[in-house]
Amino acid sequence: MEIVNSKSLKLPIVSIKILEDGTLLVVDSETTVRYMNKVTLEMVNGFKVNIIHPRYKTQVVDFSNDGAYFATLTSDCKESRLYNAQTRKMITMVDRHQGEASCVAIDPMARYMFSCGDDGKTFAMDTQSGKLVFTLPVHVDTVNDIAFSKNSNWVATASYDKKISLFNLVTMSPKEKLKAHAAPVAKVHFFHKNKLLSVDKNSTAIIWNIYSGKVIERLQGIHDDVTQIVISQDEQFAFLGTQLGYVLVYDLHTYELLSPKYIKITSPITAMEFDGENNHLIIGTEDGFLMYYNIYEGEQRLAELLKNKEFEAIQNAANENPILAYTKIYKLVLNLWDNTLAKAKIALQNGAKNKAIALFSHFKNIPSKNRIILQTIKDYEEYDKFVKFAKEGKLPLAYGLANTYKTYQESKIYKALEENWKKAFAQAQKFALQPKGAESAKEILAPYRGISDKTKLIQELLTQGEVYKRFRVAIGQKEFKVCFELLKVHTFLKEFPEYETLMKYADTLYIKSTKLIEDGDTHAAIKLLRILADFTDFSEEVRELMKDIESKQKFFKAIEEEDIANAYNMMALSEDLQETSDGKELQEAWNSDLAIANSFAVDGDSEAVEKALKKYMKISSKYMALATVFGWCYMVQLEEAVHNKAPQHLIENGIKNYMLNFGLQDQIENFFNYFKENYRDSKLNLEHLTQGSLSMWRPSMIVKSILE
Repeated sequence: MEIVNSKSLKLPIVSIKILEDGTLLVVDSETTVRYMNKVTLEMVNGFKVNIIHPRYKTQVVDFSNDGAYFATLTSDCKESRLYNAQTRKMITMVDRHQGEASCVAIDPMARYMFSCGDDGKTFAMDTQSGKLVFTLPVHVDTVNDIAFSKNSNWVATASYDKKISLFNLVTMSPKEKLKAHAAPVAKVHFFHKNKLLSVDKNSTAIIWNIYSGKVIERLQGIHDDVTQIVISQDEQFAFLGTQLGYVLVYDLHTYELLSPKYIKITSPITAMEFDGENNHLIIGTEDGFLMYYNIYEGEQRLAELLKNKEFEAIQNAANENPILAYTKIYKLVLNLWDNTLAKAKIALQNGAKNKAIALFSHFKNIPSKNRIILQTIKDYEEYDKFVKFAKEGKLPLAYGLANTYKTYQESKIYKALEENWKKAFAQAQKFALQPKGAESAKEILAPYRGISDKTKLIQELLTQGEVYKRFRVAIGQKEFKVCFELLKVHTFLKEFPEYETLMKYADTLYIKSTKLIEDGDTHAAIKLLRILADFTDFSEEVRELMKDIESKQKFFKAIEEEDIANAYNMMALSEDLQETSDGKELQEAWNSDLAIANSFAVDGDSEAVEKALKKYMKISSKYMALATVFGWCYMVQLEEAVHNKAPQHLIENGIKNYMLNFGLQDQIENFFNYFKENYRDSKLNLEHLTQGSLSMWRPSMIVKSILE
């Protein structure tokens, strides 16, 4: 792969990001921030923070997508800091990790800055106020990486404890930890709607379904420490950068390794980004180089090669850059090959070997195609015998050759043989169903004795005629459950034409039902799906479709009846509902109201918080989120009470109330240390207090002041 554009920044590049306005943001190991034109790489703006990062295997710097905020670790990793990128002023710092801070991140909506540490803790700080809002589920060892889903609904943390923690930022609730890695998890990255890619220290990569928590696939071919992961904008490809300077590329639909050495660089890869507008892979290295690669390099040349029918050159180009195999031109070549192969087979069937060789001429120098060409020509050396046996009625010999050379089964003669077989078998079926028709059936099927797959069917027909009769009757009466119960026990029934008719009917039902769902006619779709539910091959998918339809019907009914509580509760269970126009509107309303409530929580104004979130007080799926906001608000009240030197007994009462409402949290533990520094004679002990929990909190527990 050739470099499209490059620039030397001399120092290791620790972060690359394309901001929402299209500006390329590049940060080096001394936290020199450069705003660059992403096409020319000319510097537009920039500033220095003067924090040196001696280690940068984890995410030591991060910017919000809009560029308004940035987070960074300090040089000694004792703190993580959040800054306003415009004023360059520090908003807050996190120095509460027991040990070092390990990585930082800002969520896609720029609501929170996350600080992860060697203590396994992750603190979420409000970007506007700098206050601690909540903490993510604790790991028992260092947090190595943190990632967010595109819609900002999910956050994942990867840890040295070999586990991945998932947390839902909509419901503010944790999901069960993902456990399948045998080594510390180093990197995580969300993609598609519900998938997560994780890589551990042993170079094992796993694809997860985040909803089910199950492993979908384990990627093959990684033999180096993965330092960076980036995914193409269309989410077709995953690019993995390594310590030895390699870039591996995977197809995210098939999970196939397309190239283990897609790009080779002489320095460790320390940062990666993808420019979807130009399909450019952007790489930052430890030796300070910023490099652009066009993932579709060579695509323009393919058009000229196709025009000149230089198929070998096209294949060579695709071998050099496997992503070219996903272009329209390459797909045209594949279609041409398929058509050529089909025409050549017809020529060979007609005895025109030279014509077939001539047709293959454009593809013969492509090794993978040449193997097929040679094998096809060799296979057809016996074709005349096949034709002779077929015409002479020597069916066992004809079918024997067709089974040896599968390509013969594409010929007209073989299809004619099969058509005759179907007619004979259908005629024999009629006799077999008659009380004394067995001998006639045998006579009709006599020419097919000695053909293994036919003999089995003949025997089943003659010996289990009653089963076949029941099967036919069940189909006629549309008793599909009975049909599949018979099929489960008597698999030979699948070889009968009735089974083919049955499955075609199922396909028709499925196509019609999905079309009705797309058109919004769910009532008619459900009628068809209830029939389809009896078909074993479709039962699981039908259950999912029915569940989805019923969920949407209930959701839209709730919207229509202005039952907002039920609508939000259903959205909490289905991200698909969040993607509907009504779902997006509800989510935007919640985000807006939550932002207002947060602004009041910063001031400790619980009455204003309650007023801002009044319409959510009866929505059970919002209780954890509400508890988080009120917990934050009450913590501000406690901090202000200490700052204003309130009476000790009042603050102690506030601590007891907080513990009773929210339980032992990092927020109250840190505050308690602050309290003890200012009220040294207090005998209060957190461990001896009655503890509640966020999950048990209810709106009825709201008070004006936690001190009361």
